[in-house]
Amino acid sequence: MTSPYHRGEREAQERAGLRRKAEISGRAIRGTVPPVAAAFLTEQRLLVAGAADDSGDLWATVLTGPAGFLRAPDERSLFIAAGPAPADPLSAVLERPARLGMLAIDTATRRRMRMNGTAHPRDGGFLVHLDQVVANCPKYIQRRTPPEPGCGPPPRPSRARRSDRLDDAQRRLLAAADTFFIATADEHGRADASHRGGDPGFLQVLSPTRLRWPDYTGNAMFLTLGNLLVNPRAGLVVPDYATGATVHLTGTARTVWDAGRAGGPGDAETGRAVEFTVTGVAELPGTLPAGWSPPEMSRFNPPVQRAGAPRDGTPEAGAPRAA
Repeated sequence: MTSPYHRGEREAQERAGLRRKAEISGRAIRGTVPPVAAAFLTEQRLLVAGAADDSGDLWATVLTGPAGFLRAPDERSLFIAAGPAPADPLSAVLERPARLGMLAIDTATRRRMRMNGTAHPRDGGFLVHLDQVVANCPKYIQRRTPPEPGCGPPPRPSRARRSDRLDDAQRRLLAAADTFFIATADEHGRADASHRGGDPGFLQVLSPTRLRWPDYTGNAMFLTLGNLLVNPRAGLVVPDYATGATVHLTGTARTVWDAGRAGGPGDAETGRAVEFTVTGVAELPGTLPAGWSPPEMSRFNPPVQRAGAPRDGTPEAGAPRAA
């Protein structure tokens, strides 16, 4: 049987000692959308998307719409009846064919579905020819309910605030976050989008240009860490569910495989952590509808490990609270 994984994913699985488990998990990787997944997609109001810009920098963003804005015309394609705001880092990218990683996520039911393919502009939205469809488990998703359609203020289109580093307010938002999304790509540019969740403080802000988070136990596929082994560029998007704003970051990431040794900052079970260097920041107001319900934290979230002082001596922004 041909493995569904590229060389970076296989190397990550070997390093973690989970190659056999990965092959079992790999049976969930498809090239088509099954009927139950197609029905799930039509109910969703939020899609995370990741792609590279003209310079090769990866960005992640969030697309929203009423139920039905996502639909699978057939088992090998997805139509998205929405697009990013003009100020979004991926706005220009999606005006032409682009490799796109996607994650449809329903936080109210803790369900998610991962899809990768090539997007083509079509009828005011995008038609994505799918290469990979993956069902993911509900681990580390915080349950929260979006506001009812029409409730609350409408999204406010605006220019993005751009920088090459995080400001104080952005650092506070990230240090308190329980959820973010990450875009990566393999050495051939095939993009992927994934979810990361944990108790507030799991995303550690080490300086205006350095982040770190523990890599928790997952399904052993290592789609994200495998991509980082062959292509270190990555993009994050951190939602502010209270205001509807999003903070988008691009930069490079690396996995620290033995970070948890001797009480280090890695996950206590896996010993792994990911360190991210920020090279670009874009903050957009009104990307999401504002006023989501308070989160019900996932019972799978490990206790937050308080990190020591960064190696460069820069103070951390925001003290993580214990879970």
